[in-house]
Amino acid sequence: MTITIRAIAERDRDALVELLQTDGTFNADEIKVALELIDDAIAGSDDYWAWVAEHPDVDVPLAGYICYGPTPMTESTYDLYWIVAHTRARGRGVAGALIRHMETDLRGRGGTGVRVETSQTEGYGAARRLYEKWNYPEASRLVDFYKPGDDLITYYKRL
Repeated sequence: MTITIRAIAERDRDALVELLQTDGTFNADEIKVALELIDDAIAGSDDYWAWVAEHPDVDVPLAGYICYGPTPMTESTYDLYWIVAHTRARGRGVAGALIRHMETDLRGRGGTGVRVETSQTEGYGAARRLYEKWNYPEASRLVDFYKPGDDLITYYKRL
């Protein structure tokens, strides 16, 4: 099994819309924001970079994607904005391959840290477990940030 990671292309947009809608994790506003970053990455933005994953054993156009970019006003810190694996590709190493690719890319750019923000709701439980598995420790928590009972959790990893 070889997971292929490649730069995002314009032809991927429809498959990315499907991917973002695959399990109902993301609401309409979140999908809108994700697509804004995807469109910027496709257009060649210096603010956002996106990569897609293809898995030969999963019958979907795209098994996953990752989007990240430089954290404004920092010298070598980056934000991981989105990482999504198709529901049929979960548990097959797709998210890990995407994180490994991002970390290698960022080290090559002189990156020294990666920040990730997420929600405490159960819909984001798999994402939190992924960050912890890849040694992204919780750095902060803002109680009731998104709404009552939904904290903002920030993870931060030194590269």
